[in-house]
Amino acid sequence: MSKYTSFPDPMEDQNPFQDPAVTQHSSNTEYATLDLYNPFEGTAEPPPPYEATSPSVPSMPAQTPPSRTTPTQPNNYGSYNTHNSQPAVNATTTELMKKQEELERKARELERRERELQSHSLGSGASRQNNWPPLPSFCPVGPCFYQDINVEISQRFQRIVTLMYYFWMFSTCTLAFNLISSLAMFCIDTSVGVGFGLAILWALLFTPCSFLCWYRPAYKAFRSDSSFNFFIFFFIFFAQVVVYIIMTIGIPGWGFSGWIVSLAALKQSIPVGAIMMMNAILFTAQAAVGVFMLKKVHGMYRQTDASFQKAQAEFATGVMSNQAVRQAAASAATNAAQGAFTASR
Repeated sequence: MSKYTSFPDPMEDQNPFQDPAVTQHSSNTEYATLDLYNPFEGTAEPPPPYEATSPSVPSMPAQTPPSRTTPTQPNNYGSYNTHNSQPAVNATTTELMKKQEELERKARELERRERELQSHSLGSGASRQNNWPPLPSFCPVGPCFYQDINVEISQRFQRIVTLMYYFWMFSTCTLAFNLISSLAMFCIDTSVGVGFGLAILWALLFTPCSFLCWYRPAYKAFRSDSSFNFFIFFFIFFAQVVVYIIMTIGIPGWGFSGWIVSLAALKQSIPVGAIMMMNAILFTAQAAVGVFMLKKVHGMYRQTDASFQKAQAEFATGVMSNQAVRQAAASAATNAAQGAFTASR
C-alpha cells in the first residue's frame, strides 16, 4: 500500500527540521518576524527586513563584598551571654560540691551517733571503749572514762557541759603556772621552799580530784538528769570556789602565788614579781569564772526535774544495787540474828 501514499518509509531516518520549507524560511532574513508584520495594513510593500539586535544589559553599580564576621568578634544572640554565664556556672558547681561534702560529713556524724546511742541503749552490759584521757597507744595505762559530749549530752545542755570542761582545763593550766611562779620565787629566795613544795602538791592533787569530784558529777548529772550527782557537784564545787578565793588572796607559805605573795615578791625581784602578778590575775579570773559557773549550773538545774527527794531515792537505789553493800548488809543481818539467837539461849 505504500505505492499509493507519499509517506516515507518508516525505516528511513529523517529529520523533520531538515525540511526545505523550514530551512528556506529560517535562512531568509529579509522577512520580518510575525510579531512585526501586520497583514491588515493596506500597503503592498514588503515588511522591513529583520535586524537582530543584541539586548542591552543595564550596567550594575560596583558593589563592595559583604564584610564577614571574624571569629574574634563577639556575636550578640540576645540577652543570654555565654561568656558571662560561664563564671556563674562554675560558682554554682563549686557551691553544690561544698554542700554535698557538708551533707556527707553530717551523714557520717549521724551514723556515728546512731551507733553510739544503740550501744548505750543496750545497758551496762554493752561494750564501749573508753576514750578519756586521750593517751597514746604506746602508753601502758589506757583511758579510764568514756566521754563524748555531742553523743551523751542533750542538745540544750551541751554548751554548759563544754564550758565546764574548758573551765577545768583552765584551772589545770593555772595550777601549772602557779608551779612555775613558785619555782621562780624559790630561785631567788630559798626560804620559801615550803611554798614551792605545796605548789607541787596542789598541782598533783587538784588536777585529778577536780575532774573526778566536780566535773564528772556535773557531766553525769546533765547526761542522765541525776539529782544525786547535781547535789554532789554543788557541794564539792562550792568548796572548790572557796579554795579559788584563797588562791587569789595568796597567803604566804600556802603555795599559792596570790596578790599578797606577788606584791611581796616585787620588792625582791621585779621580773619574778611580774610573773607572780600574772599568776594572781589568773587566780582572780578563775575565782570569778567559778562563781559564774556555779550560778549558771544552778540555773540549769532548776530547769530540769531534779529535786532533793529524787536525790534521796537515787542514793537509796544506788546503795542497794551495789553488790558489796548488799553483801555487807546481809552479813551484818546474819551476825545480828546469830547474836540474838545466842543471847536468847
